[in-house]
Amino acid sequence: MSSFLLGAMFVAGMLVIGPVCAATSPDEMLPDPALEARARALGKELRCLVCQNQSIDDSDAPLAKDLRRIVRERLVAGDSDAAIKRHLVERYGDFVLLEPPFKPATWLLWLGPFLVLAAGSILVVAFLRRRPGAPAEPEELAPAERQQLDALLAADPRDRPA
Repeated sequence: MSSFLLGAMFVAGMLVIGPVCAATSPDEMLPDPALEARARALGKELRCLVCQNQSIDDSDAPLAKDLRRIVRERLVAGDSDAAIKRHLVERYGDFVLLEPPFKPATWLLWLGPFLVLAAGSILVVAFLRRRPGAPAEPEELAPAERQQLDALLAADPRDRPA
């Protein structure tokens, strides 16, 4: 039980200090707190092209460090956040954005999950319609068949053919 508690405390500690230990090193930080806050916000919106599932603000990859440097240089030069993003998209494509724009080139990316859900729903409905349902009501017996059935039921079971 104590090892479980120790493990839970470790995980909780990592969740608390994880965001504090971001990849940005002190030598990268800008002296102006407002510009640094903008740089950190932009860094959270841009994808590390090496890690691909992390922002440049969270990545330790050399390319992420270069992208953080570019962002800070352009902020010091007076570029707006939109201009910096535009510059990086021109250079690296929409993939550099963690949230790509909704445009024809990315429609499949945005609409893909809904298309898969719709296709799955259609397949389920088609499967359920093909599946045999409850058995139909039996047809009424003809009078001759009814007499034959009654005779078989009334007969002694030992007299029936095997």
